[in-house]
Amino acid sequence: MKCRIKYRHNIGGLKHAAAPRGGHGSRLPLLPLINHAAILRSMNILKDKSAIVTGAASGIGRASAMLFAAEGAAVVALDRAAEVESTAAAIRAGGGRAIALVRDSSAEEDVAGAVATALEEFGGLDVCYANAGISGGLVPFFEETTERWTEVLKINLIGTFLLAKYAAMEMVKQRRGSIICTASVAGLRSGAGGVPYSASKAGVISMVQTIANQLTGTGVRINAVCPGLIETGMTRPIFERARERGTAGKIGQLNPLQRYGMPQEIAQTALFLASDAASYVNGQAIAVDGGLSSSHPIVVARH
Repeated sequence: MKCRIKYRHNIGGLKHAAAPRGGHGSRLPLLPLINHAAILRSMNILKDKSAIVTGAASGIGRASAMLFAAEGAAVVALDRAAEVESTAAAIRAGGGRAIALVRDSSAEEDVAGAVATALEEFGGLDVCYANAGISGGLVPFFEETTERWTEVLKINLIGTFLLAKYAAMEMVKQRRGSIICTASVAGLRSGAGGVPYSASKAGVISMVQTIANQLTGTGVRINAVCPGLIETGMTRPIFERARERGTAGKIGQLNPLQRYGMPQEIAQTALFLASDAASYVNGQAIAVDGGLSSSHPIVVARH
């Protein structure tokens, strides 16, 4: 059955235009007046394909898993948060196929198990989206700890490596496949994240470039998406603080579009990279940030 999934949550957030808001003369961001779930609906561009999406309990991962399913893919949704079950349930309710795995994307046995599940349940693996990540918080440089660095690198970088490795091992056998990794504009240059987070995302970008060459001649592609400021569970504290101060209208104002992004906007880029439409796109880090990385303006903290 053709999967007809609609993004009912956050649709209101996609439809409000700039309007006056109390406090400091701020205005609501001019978000796109479109339903992102409908942009590519009915094209069925991932028909008969299977995909793994990590970090699928919320945010970009959830939006991507649902969009992949809406375009015909059978999805293994993985997250260490139990809410990943609701992502799979929503996909199945819409007529799609999905399996939820409450697992750790940075644990090798869990990652290998997710790939095995895709093979056993869906007969193959065509798309792998290593999206799971944590921010590590905005901790001052001199207060960073080895423990925090270790946790951020383990999830953001090593977890991404593990999924790319185990997915590629199977994709090489079939001489095709698309691996997608969530990096960040913070991995391109400073000004968009803390030190360990930025380093981990720079590592993802470098890894994508290196793996693309390691997979030369196999037919397997690997690319990174570099989101700018997106409203997700990971960035929720930023949005909550701004709303408490009455300055929500200023969120994302540093980029040329002067707004923050929505998870569905990153999902659309991931869908492109997953599809045959991106058959000649390989080893790239694609910024989806409203133009922020064209200059990366920052306010430097003084010590």
